[in-house]
Order: sequence, then C-alpha cells, then structure tokens
Amino acid sequence: NFVNGQTDVYKLIRAQLDTIYTDDQSDRLKMNDIKKKYGMQSPEMKALWQQIELKDSINLVKVKQIIDNYGWPGPEEVGKKGSKTIFLVIQHADSLTQVTNLPLMREAVKQKKAAPEHLALLEDRVLIKQGKPQIYGSQVKTNAAGKNEFYPILDEKNVNARRASAGLEPLEKYARYFDIIYEIPKD
Repeated sequence: NFVNGQTDVYKLIRAQLDTIYTDDQSDRLKMNDIKKKYGMQSPEMKALWQQIELKDSINLVKVKQIIDNYGWPGPEEVGKKGSKTIFLVIQHADSLTQVTNLPLMREAVKQKKAAPEHLALLEDRVLIKQGKPQIYGSQVKTNAAGKNEFYPILDEKNVNARRASAGLEPLEKYARYFDIIYEIPKD
C-alpha cells in the first residue's frame, strides 16, 4: 500500500530530522556559557563555531535531499519539531541557500507546511544580509559597546502589527530575550 509506504518514509524522515535538530541546537546552546566564561573572541568560541559550521553544512546536505525528494515536509508528515528543523537548517545556512529557499518556504506557509513566524525570521535574515531594513524586527546584532541591538527595522512604529500577523509576540517582549530594553518609536 503506497499510503503506508509513504507514512513509513515520513517516519524515517522524522527520525532523521530529530537527529538534525539535536545537531543544530546542541552546540548553539553552549554559546552563552562559553561567551560568559571565555568571551566572544576566545579560542574556545572559535572552536565552537567551527563545530557548528561543520554540523550546519552536513545538516544542510541532508535537508536539501529531503526537500528535493519530498518537497517541504509539514507538521502532518514530520511533526512540528521536524518542520521547525527544516526551517532552522535553512535559517543557519549561507545567504544563497536562504534566498533560494525563501519562495519554497513562502509556498510551504500557504500550504500550512511551515510556520508563518519561521518565515518572518527567514525574511528578516535575508533582508539584513542584503543590507536592507528588516520587516519583523527578529534580527539582533552586538554593537561596538558589546550590547545587543536590533538591525534597522522598516516602518518601525508598525512593527508589532506585522509581528502579530506572523504569530510573533510584541517586539518589547521579544527584546527582553536579548537584554534589550525596547520601546516602539511614537512617530
């Protein structure tokens, strides 16, 4: 039965995506501790980034194969975590991969196979890498003083309306994750 065969394939893909998720997140979760203990420019942080970049390149090959063979798998096929994993790998990839997959992800959102909030993050990432203002205020950088700040935001006074339409929390709340005290400009 083809339907059962397809279900079995998605079970295998879901298991593969679980492993990819762990590979994608495990070293990133170590970053704050290494930053606090050794600093951003330390040999320990550089070694961690080398490890992250290696895993990212391996994960990207695997995710590209999944997308090429099966299209963008959604939560119904691979679960919410599996669907999020596809996004994370694309989000952590090179600029060309992000730009190339943006239309695929837009279509996946229309088909309820990808989350609108993940698309918003990818849209912002692509824009800032092109030197343009972000739409949703999702991207943060560290300034010369070592403090986090948002990359420039397009039409900033209306950012929370756009964030809400994408399923994102208000920017003032999101800012707190990055130790940013933020207020929407009044004019």
